[in-house]
Formats: sequence, structure tokens, C-alpha cells
Amino acid sequence: MNRVPDDAENAHSSSVESCPSLRDVHSINPAQLMARIESYEGREKKGISDVRRTFCLFVTFDLLFVTLLWIIELNVKGGIETTLEKEVLQYDYSSSYFDIFLLAVFRFKVLILAYAMCRLRHWWAIAFTTAVTSAFLLAKVIISQLFSQGAFGYVLPIISFILAWIETWFLDFKVLPQEAEEENRLLIAQDASERAALLHPGVLSDGQFYSPPESVAGSDEESEEKQDSEKPVV
Repeated sequence: MNRVPDDAENAHSSSVESCPSLRDVHSINPAQLMARIESYEGREKKGISDVRRTFCLFVTFDLLFVTLLWIIELNVKGGIETTLEKEVLQYDYSSSYFDIFLLAVFRFKVLILAYAMCRLRHWWAIAFTTAVTSAFLLAKVIISQLFSQGAFGYVLPIISFILAWIETWFLDFKVLPQEAEEENRLLIAQDASERAALLHPGVLSDGQFYSPPESVAGSDEESEEKQDSEKPVV
């Protein structure tokens, strides 16, 4: 006798379990959804995300750090003016560090133009700068005579190589995935808000609830008491 109700209950539970998305939408608070959507839209209105801004700051740090090391190298060799004239005006590929400084300027301009001004969401720009930097530094280390000039013959090429690859790692594993995840969250929140609006079309806001004025209710009660008092007592 209890088999039919049990079967009906099992069928109902299976149908409920097969529609978890509807159950989730029912449990969503519309106020929280709107707050999330507004926060995501606020980030989009900024024009640049926080993680992308951090990447641009690191690219700027790359240029400033290499420039600082190059200026120190100019001072160590006997004065900025004399060494600058020797490395720039009398440029020699095998002994000058000026090209490493220009390589940092090249990375800075390309990456800031691509990821700060144009706001690209692809890795091709940084792949190009990293490939050019790696190839140039490897060729310079093999062909030039930097290692015979002291510690800076090791420091500047190694630092430039490491910074270029850190920029590549940071963009590919932090900036692009995090921005894609935030965009997916915004789409999910918008879709959930649309479903909630379709499932609850008649939900009223706080200002739409109507309550009768207290004076009317009080007058009805007073009239009923008056009628009861006027009835003759038998």
C-alpha cells in the first residue's frame, strides 16, 4: 500500500535534484546580486584592473632599475660624462651597456602601449618583447667581452633577462586569468539576476506595499461599538 506514495516521493525528489540551478536562483538575494553587478561594473568603468595596474608598475620598475644600474656602471668606470660619451657616441657592441638600457626602454614602450593604453587581453605583445630580449642578451653574452669588465658584465644582462621573464609570467599567470575570471563572474551574476526577475515577476518593493490608514480602521471599530451600545437590552 505504501509503494505508490514512495514511488511518487522518489520521482519528485529526483526531479528536484535534476534542477539545481532553479533552486539556486530561488535562494539568491536580489540585493546581493545587484551589489555584485555594480561592483563588477565599477571595475569595468575604471578602465584598468588592479592586477593590470600592478603589471604596468612592474614594467616601469624594470626600466628604472636597469637605468639605475647603468648609471652606476657609468660612475664606476670613471665619471658619467666621459663614460657616456664613450658608450653612446663611440658605441661598441662588444663593450657598451647602452644597448641593454635601450632594450629596457623598448620593453617599457611596447608593454605600456599594448597593455595600458590599448588594454590588450592577449599574450602576443609580451611574447614578442621577451623573445627579442632573450635573443639579444644571449647573442651579446656570447659575442661581446662583457665578462672581462667586472661585475657589471654579469649583473646587467642577468637582471634584464630575469625581469623580462618575470613580466611574462606575471601577465600570463596573473593578469589575464584574473581578468577573465572577473568577466565570467559578471556574466554569471547578470544571468542569475535575469533568472530571478523572470521567476519572481510580481515581487514588490518596500515602497509598493499598501496599508490602510489607521484613522479608517479606528472609525470602523468606533461605529461598531456605538451600534452595540444603542441596541435595547432585553
